[in-house]
Parts: sequence; structure tokens; C-alpha cells
Amino acid sequence: MKICVFGINSYIGNMFGRSCQDDSEFELVYVDSKGNAWESQDFRSFDVILHIAGIAHISMDHKMESIYYTVNRDLPIRVANKAKQEGVKQFIFLSSMIVYGDPHGIKDIVNIKSDTKPKPENFYGKSKLEADECLQTLADDSFYVSVLRLPMVYGQGCKGNFPKLVELTKRIKIFPDINNERSMIYIDNLCEFFKLCIRNRYSGVFYPQNAEYVSTKAIIGCAAAIAGRKMRFISIINPIIYLLSPKINSLNKVFGSKTYDKSLCPDLKKYNLYSFEESMKRYFEQTL
Repeated sequence: MKICVFGINSYIGNMFGRSCQDDSEFELVYVDSKGNAWESQDFRSFDVILHIAGIAHISMDHKMESIYYTVNRDLPIRVANKAKQEGVKQFIFLSSMIVYGDPHGIKDIVNIKSDTKPKPENFYGKSKLEADECLQTLADDSFYVSVLRLPMVYGQGCKGNFPKLVELTKRIKIFPDINNERSMIYIDNLCEFFKLCIRNRYSGVFYPQNAEYVSTKAIIGCAAAIAGRKMRFISIINPIIYLLSPKINSLNKVFGSKTYDKSLCPDLKKYNLYSFEESMKRYFEQTL
């Protein structure tokens, strides 16, 4: 199958390319999403468009709001319409778990099920959701639209909060003993889900995740153990963290619980090539 990866120099796009290097089943062509040159690209030779391009949750400056809507909403809709008109069979869009908002305090445990309504709280989430919902309306018997509402993606070479947590284990020896739960997905598991999605022409909304929910404590503990460092978990400051969490968003990001119910992910065993512990070992082997 010939796949157009729409968007260049992205972490997920590059890692998917790496996962397909020895797989003759897939031929990947990367198309630059910046500017308007892509409009002259002939999509008729592609079986699938994997839309990677987008602006991540990097700024809540309201001066950026129009740019978020232009890139995260308008661009994928334009690309999908062109793909449908030119006979592409499948369009895969990377939406985000952010469309459901964030926990408001550590005690606000969010478990997303099939009847959970999206409630984005900022223009990043709103721009993703508006694209997500509009793209679903384009699907028909000859044009399959796969919307992937991704949780946090981590793995070798990733950016964001995950490597910051791993790096933190070099500087601390104690950490709060809080057992939260998060849906996450290891990059190699995600790449396998892409292949599953393409082979089976999935259409609809999907929630790929690791087979296990992961706590921040588990990330810290596993990283410390692999690196041969001692880590002590204490609960003495837990009441203070619980008290402050509704007012301090960074505490919610670290200790909040937000998961996709396992009922939303019936094919977990088909694409979870690596367990959380195995993914952590691979992260250290390939990144550090």
C-alpha cells in the first residue's frame, strides 16, 4: 500500500517510517504540510493519507488561537476533501484525548467510556474536536475515515513531559506515593496500530492505548530501577498535594487520573507489542 504521511519532521511520522523500513507491505511518501505546495500534489496514487500535521499543546496565548484553528481544524478538512475527491480510500487523522478536557483535581478521576461527551477546555482541544467531528461526516462506503483520539505518546526520542519525568529520577530520591492512572501509548505500539488500521480499513473513532494503565509513580519507579537508582515513595505530603491540585494545573498533569475504559479498545492484544515495563527498558536502551 502506498501511504502519504502528511507532515514532515514529526516525531510520530518519523517513527512510523522507521517501523516500516523492513516492511515491503507499505510504501511511505512524506508530503510537506506547510504552505500551499501540497495542493498540487497528486493524491490519486495513494491508498491512505496519514495526517500527522498539527500544532501541539504548546501555547495558550490567545494570539495563537486563529493559527490553531487554521492548522488543527481547517487544514485536515481541506486535505481530506481533496483525498476523497481524488479517490484515496482511507484518511487517518490524529485527534487527541484532550478533547475530553482534563481532571479538576486529583480526586476528579476521569474514565472515558462510549457515552462520555467531549468537553474541550481550550482552543487546542476545540480545534482538534471540530476537525475530528467534521472529518467523521466525510466517511462513506468508499472513503474510510479513522479518527484516533490519542493519549500521551511516549518512546525513544520523544519530547514533552515523559522525558522530563525520567530525567527527574536523576535529581530526586523521594517521590509522592500517589497511585493515579493514565492511558498512554508506547510509540512502537502506536505504529503497530497504524498498520492494523490500514490493513483492516478501520473507519470511525478509535482509542489506542497500552494494555496497562500507567501511574506517574510507576514511571518514576521503573525509570529509577532500570537506571540502578534508589527511589523512596512517601505519603506524608499527599494531603497537601490533594488540597492544592484543584488550584494548580501542573499537579493535575502529574498526579491526575484520566483513562480510556478498556471496553473502547477491543483489539489491545493485536497491537500491543510491548508491555509498559518492556517499553521502559527499550526507552533506556535506545534513548539514553
